[in-house]
Amino acid sequence: MNYTTETMVITVAAFLALLGAAFGHDHLFAVHMGILCFCLLAGAALLISKVDFLPAGQRRKVDISGYFDEVIRYGLIATVFWGVVGFLVGVVIALQLAYPDLNIAPYLNFGRLRPVHTSAVIFAFGGNALIMTSFYVVQRTCRARLFGGSLAWFVFWGYQLFIVMAATGYVLGITQAREYAEPEWYVDLWLTIVWVAYLAVYLGTILKRKEPHIYVANWFYLSFIVTIAMLHVVNNLAVPASFLGSKSYSAFSGVQDALTQWWYGHNAVGFFLTAGFLGMMYYFVPKQANRPVYSYRLSIIHFWALIFMYIWAGPHHLHYTALPDWAQTLGMVFSVMLWMPSWGGMINGLMTLSGA
Repeated sequence: MNYTTETMVITVAAFLALLGAAFGHDHLFAVHMGILCFCLLAGAALLISKVDFLPAGQRRKVDISGYFDEVIRYGLIATVFWGVVGFLVGVVIALQLAYPDLNIAPYLNFGRLRPVHTSAVIFAFGGNALIMTSFYVVQRTCRARLFGGSLAWFVFWGYQLFIVMAATGYVLGITQAREYAEPEWYVDLWLTIVWVAYLAVYLGTILKRKEPHIYVANWFYLSFIVTIAMLHVVNNLAVPASFLGSKSYSAFSGVQDALTQWWYGHNAVGFFLTAGFLGMMYYFVPKQANRPVYSYRLSIIHFWALIFMYIWAGPHHLHYTALPDWAQTLGMVFSVMLWMPSWGGMINGLMTLSGA
């Protein structure tokens, strides 16, 4: 890893963030850019501490013959840390509902802390768990080291930066007011870059695999990565009021905006909290039980039924609204049909554990 070059890039980014803080068109954007500048300078300092200033011939050689597990260890620490943070904030907002005097305006009231809790548990805790287990599983099922060299480090640290920027934005009141998609346009753009890098690492590892067969866990992980990318981009299409301001305006309005939001919201659950964690199940349950998956044919049915049906069920969040009746009915019908992939995955997991 070329720490010197990366340190210079991060330092330049910190300087640009400082300029954003100086010339921001609104106070919230200026404060947020100040937080970004601080985070980037901390990252630059961390990288400087790792720079090897010895002559080229005396530098320590990095072993790249085995699996790339160092980034996974960091990711598991981050997973536990964000889990504790998310659950603690959940306790705080529960107490705020019981004891309203605990709402401290404007930054620490229920309205601003509630998305910190949901996003920390889903995207910080759950997201780190999914990214790091996918890195672990894809290497072992493909018998190949992670693609892209230090690109996996960019995914890890880039995702942590997204979490910090999103959470501090909620506390400051910078939000699109979209369920599970509150971050404003510039934070969304950063997540898009990180997610594309994640897809490149994962897909690149599969393409250079030494194992001819692509194991079922990788189907679920890959569907999670690709679908979340599509959902994130479409749901967050917006026009910034200013490139030096925190406010943006959605590309959708009215009923179209509601449908797009719950197409995203429902499938964020379907592909982030379901497909991704099923990828985890299909590797770690058979590994823990020390026996093969109960039914490989059932896993095929399970995968394709989930992928096809889940994406259509979002309108069930908008029953008895201005959404057209045909769209509400479509969402209801596909929601009922979702019993198939739900039971398929449950049967496969439980039967594997029971030794059938």
